[in-house]
Amino acid sequence: MASLRPTTPAELAEAVGAAAASGGRLEIRGGASKAAIGAPREAAILDMRGFTGVVDYDPAELVLTVRAGTPLAEIERMVARQGQMLAFEPWDHGNLFGWPEGRATIGGVIAAGVAGPRRLTAGGARDHLLGFKAVSGRGEAFVGGAKVVKNVTGYDLPKLMAGSWGRLAAIHELSLKVLPRPRMQATMVLEGLEDAAAHAAMARAMGCHAEVSAAAHLPAAVNDGRALTLLRLHGFEPSVTARCAVLPGLLSEHGPVGLMETGEADALWRGIRDVEPLADAETLWRVSVPPAGGCTVAATLAPHGARWFFDWAGGLVWAAFDGDAAVIRGAAERAGGHAMLVRASEAMRAVVSFQHPRAAGVMALERRVRRAFDPTGVFETGRYLDEADAD
Repeated sequence: MASLRPTTPAELAEAVGAAAASGGRLEIRGGASKAAIGAPREAAILDMRGFTGVVDYDPAELVLTVRAGTPLAEIERMVARQGQMLAFEPWDHGNLFGWPEGRATIGGVIAAGVAGPRRLTAGGARDHLLGFKAVSGRGEAFVGGAKVVKNVTGYDLPKLMAGSWGRLAAIHELSLKVLPRPRMQATMVLEGLEDAAAHAAMARAMGCHAEVSAAAHLPAAVNDGRALTLLRLHGFEPSVTARCAVLPGLLSEHGPVGLMETGEADALWRGIRDVEPLADAETLWRVSVPPAGGCTVAATLAPHGARWFFDWAGGLVWAAFDGDAAVIRGAAERAGGHAMLVRASEAMRAVVSFQHPRAAGVMALERRVRRAFDPTGVFETGRYLDEADAD
């Protein structure tokens, strides 16, 4: 496949404009850590790694402006040196596909809407994207949002771009909100709970005044026979200590609550974020539902021999499921959510869309939005299996 690697906005606009004029197709790609998601396809690669480096970083204002091809790991190291973080806890998908760690770029993270366990309380990528610069499928440069947290000018295009998977425009620069890193982090744990009991405990913890920032449940089947329900708290040390002391009493009906050693807890949370408990799954699904629906999805999948674990207090179900896609997608819909196919064989990806099918009216609206940004379908590469109905 041909590859284009522009290094300036003008070169980017020229490349996209030429493709639009010739009827060409371009796949926007950074570090390729998520390239194996979606249907197999052949298209010229628009390599965004020519756009790297920090444009502006003002730690006092909690705003970072960076070029889209900058590696995520580089950004995280830089803000950590200032005692700050990307609060939506993004992560590198490369480990899911056998890639070396560190390939993910910040542009790819935002385009895919990637977020980790802290999304439950800190929000997702779309909630931290303040503004961007991009080139549309017309080959035209445009700007959305701004470099300030409070901005009410024009349409909220950052919300539209985050999670769009590169179907609307090629983002080459973006501004993000950063936050101070917690002074202290602690994890409380309940052991041996079944799914329903774990969900009840997580719901109780999230609804109380202990201000739990993340909640997850690892069933025994995916954690070496040891079922763990994890509750993470962060903040200033006196506050965290006091809130940890409250949880055992609030959750006493669910069993003993203990404080987990920091090193073990950190490793578990990294594993949950990176989906390590299901690292051996041939077919991996990401099911997003209201937290109350997690157990419903699991109950549907259990007779089919699936394995799973919960993040986001049950609102995110990672599942190893090799059965009919209609089964897991039906379960997600009944629970009020959707199921995304993250990893599967090439044969399966060729016929099963990685994105959950939407209702006809929603699909029609999406097509109109896409055509407003990309009228000739420059960014329609065959990855999504819904482009045959695009016109």
